[in-house]
Amino acid sequence: MKPACRACGWTLDRSFCDLGMTPLSNAYLREEDLGRGETFYPLHALLCSRCLLVQLAEFRSPQDIFSEYAYFSSYSDTWLRHAEAYAAMAVRRFALGAQSRVVELASNDGYLLQYFQRLSIPVLGVEPAANVARAAMEKGVPTRVEFFGDQCARRIAAEQGQADLIVANNVLAHVPDLRDFLAGVRTLLSPSGSASFEFPHLLRLMQEHQFDTIYHEHFSYFSLVALEPALAAAGLAAFDVEELATHGGSLRLYVRHSAQGAGAAAPSLAKVRTDEERAGLRSVQGYTGFEASVRRTKQQLLAFLIDAKRAGKRIGAYGAAAKGNTLLNYCGAGRDFIDFVADRSPHKQGRFLPGTHLPVVEPAKIRAARPDFLLILPWNLREEIMDQNAFIREWGGRFVLPIPSVAVL
Repeated sequence: MKPACRACGWTLDRSFCDLGMTPLSNAYLREEDLGRGETFYPLHALLCSRCLLVQLAEFRSPQDIFSEYAYFSSYSDTWLRHAEAYAAMAVRRFALGAQSRVVELASNDGYLLQYFQRLSIPVLGVEPAANVARAAMEKGVPTRVEFFGDQCARRIAAEQGQADLIVANNVLAHVPDLRDFLAGVRTLLSPSGSASFEFPHLLRLMQEHQFDTIYHEHFSYFSLVALEPALAAAGLAAFDVEELATHGGSLRLYVRHSAQGAGAAAPSLAKVRTDEERAGLRSVQGYTGFEASVRRTKQQLLAFLIDAKRAGKRIGAYGAAAKGNTLLNYCGAGRDFIDFVADRSPHKQGRFLPGTHLPVVEPAKIRAARPDFLLILPWNLREEIMDQNAFIREWGGRFVLPIPSVAVL
């Protein structure tokens, strides 16, 4: 039976990109797990021909995926700077003060709300992963361990009042029930309040061959073409958008209640809508051909790895990121090519990547191993990673970027 679109209910009958069978990207293994079986699931992105939302079918429940989570936002200096700048901007733009309330959905380890607190703004985080929420609470960031939806929003509104600002950074993609989530935003948002959603832009994903951002924890991949009708159905409307460099190219969409009226919508909205239309995202035909570009990127990476190993080169990788697990599993690049993956997060060190079983080590191991090439898996953080590991130049080491095409730096 074919799955139904999570935005409009239409039957999903068109393929966008089939990446074969992979394990869950954040299902990191312990050493005692290596001799046991792993479950692989279809990683096949589909297109709704009615509302043009790209999405995956749901194979594991959100409770299975997110109740215990390996990703902690605070281990990226780049992301912390991004969060701090956002908090300062939002306080100015929305005239937030001690009587305001900011709620972040999927608030992770308090990486963002801590900056609002420093500006004396009352905050609340909503985070389903208990282990990650615990880290936020240890910082003094009040956090509810709960999946967000309309019922959750009603409880929060009844207990603590509505929010003047709701922030949802990189969470929309993780939502299996989009309609319930947006209904919750409508319920929790005060009549004059604003919400901001940050999410990787499908247009950039397609233009720059970012297929590795497709993984089971990301249920949907958004354009304004697909998202604005879903917002309208929930009684919400966009009034501004910013194009960001984060995660390979994201949108920060500002939203309010439709009842507030369209007002003076920012020209930036018209610009993004036009860009999407010119790229063909308003018709089914505009989505064809992406899978062929993905195969070319795979072939390029494998050709590089094969040539490097034939030449006797040592290859390490940096960043045990979910996107890296999609890349490595789709390309079939495991221990026969790569010796290890270094990562700053102690929550991943000592574990093994799902599928490929590459060991995750602390960054200090890079200097000891002296790899000839360091493959940067979270390529969206390449400047930060290259700066932190510039010492590989001492022995002639070079960095490798896999996306949008192989680049040796």
